[in-house]
Amino acid sequence: MKDYEKTTAFLGQWGPFQKIVFFLLCTSTVPNGFSAFSVIFLADIPDHHCQIPGTNLSEDWIRASIPTKAVNGKLELSKCRRYKLDIIRNLSSQGYNPEDVNLTEIEQEKCVDGWMYSKHIYQSTIVTEFDLVCDDEWKQPFTSSIYFIGVLCGSFFSGQISDRFGRKPVLFVTMMVQTFFTFIQVFVPSWELFSVLFFIVGLGQISNYVAAFVLGTEILSGGVRVLYSSLGVCFFFAIGYMMLPLMAFLIRSWRMLLVALSVPGLIYIPLWWFIPESPRWLISQGRVEEAEAIVKDAAKKNEVTPPDIIFKVSEANMVPVHMKKYSMIDIVKSSNIRCTTFMCLLLWMAINIGYFGLSLNTSNLLGNPFLNCFLSAVTEVPAYIVATLLLKSCPRRLLLSAFLSIGGGFLLLIQLIPESLHTLALALEMAGKFGFTMAFTVVYIYTAEVYPTVVRNLGMGMCSSAARIGSITAPYIIFLGTFSKYLPYILMGSLTIGSSLANMFLPETFGKVLPETVEQMQKCKRCPRGDDRMLEENRKQDVLKEQKL
Repeated sequence: MKDYEKTTAFLGQWGPFQKIVFFLLCTSTVPNGFSAFSVIFLADIPDHHCQIPGTNLSEDWIRASIPTKAVNGKLELSKCRRYKLDIIRNLSSQGYNPEDVNLTEIEQEKCVDGWMYSKHIYQSTIVTEFDLVCDDEWKQPFTSSIYFIGVLCGSFFSGQISDRFGRKPVLFVTMMVQTFFTFIQVFVPSWELFSVLFFIVGLGQISNYVAAFVLGTEILSGGVRVLYSSLGVCFFFAIGYMMLPLMAFLIRSWRMLLVALSVPGLIYIPLWWFIPESPRWLISQGRVEEAEAIVKDAAKKNEVTPPDIIFKVSEANMVPVHMKKYSMIDIVKSSNIRCTTFMCLLLWMAINIGYFGLSLNTSNLLGNPFLNCFLSAVTEVPAYIVATLLLKSCPRRLLLSAFLSIGGGFLLLIQLIPESLHTLALALEMAGKFGFTMAFTVVYIYTAEVYPTVVRNLGMGMCSSAARIGSITAPYIIFLGTFSKYLPYILMGSLTIGSSLANMFLPETFGKVLPETVEQMQKCKRCPRGDDRMLEENRKQDVLKEQKL
């Protein structure tokens, strides 16, 4: 359909119809906010040590049965070892007291009788339910990664399914998938089944978010569309994120928390009768009458009079017969676009590792884990607002490098903060999260402006996949904190600073006309140009072929 926005300009941009669509689609992203980070509380690891059966042992011997070791300069009870219980019982039966024995000479063993978990913070998590500690400790970060693998798979298929079946059906079906499988997780008897269902939840979560994002950008127009895509969905996602620690604070059992997280999804069922299908998509499918009915209903709500015939049937599905088809090969064909793609992939991966790494790390920080998570969520709101305002008047490349430097720089400073100043360390981590969130906002727009129209979707899709790989990696970066407290910060900070320097080789797009073809794409700085000559020759050959046709 040609000039869709001009054809529907009589609707205006901010009438009652647009307000309803804007608000309802934004609210549909709220469950995505607490679903994306629910693993912070579902899979948190409380303090624990080996279970010591109390038969024939005094309280003193039970306490003495657990070895101590230095962790970050402090003595802590061993989480995975105990002194051999047969020897302890033999010493106790002979009348010895723990003070009379050199415990360090006693042989140790694994926690063969299970573990004792602290209930100071949680009544239960999947870690305490399925004993994901010690030899099975790797399963805890893997649980987060499984969710993000589902997100990766969903990002691959959601666009194609949405193009095939429509934006609205995919939005509501995936919303129900997310809600239903979150609720089914309440009844799982094993970690393996929980993980399978968690994968499906991740798949539904991203598909739901993408469908809402696309539906809103296709229905809304002008400045309202920009506000929706850059601030609206992000702000309501942050609202869901802020709701998560509140619900987890009130509900300390992981199964009941899942019930609370799944219930809000049922509220959105009636929205089916208020959110319309995308008229643009209907026209692309040749369903012009349905598109006209939606637009006329919108005109009625906005109290304007539509023309008798809005869309011409002959204009639907007008695609040039000889339009060139592009593939992933074209993303790496020339040295220039290959250089651009490589640096964009690095940017997206680094930003997602930092963003999700800091988000998932809140439960490991000193202090109240619920308050830490809430502060991390609240930080996103001003970050979205500041980034949106700066994007209107500032160069993209400079903004992105500055935000990345802020995020990475504060993380590198954390290792210099004394242990006693944990509040200052928390403030630096929140400042780092602020920088990553602003970078997250800018990189979407910047990448879309760098790539030409003919391969923009391909480029964005590849970058989105790199982002998911970053989020899959993030839980393991945080897991390295069990070996060294500052190692995750050093890795994330160094990667981010490196990506901010690489970003300076990308072209500036602020105030420039968006490129339509690969030939119009701006050059990367200091990028080899040899392959570009080959691309130019190929372009000339394509022109000659089109002239012959």
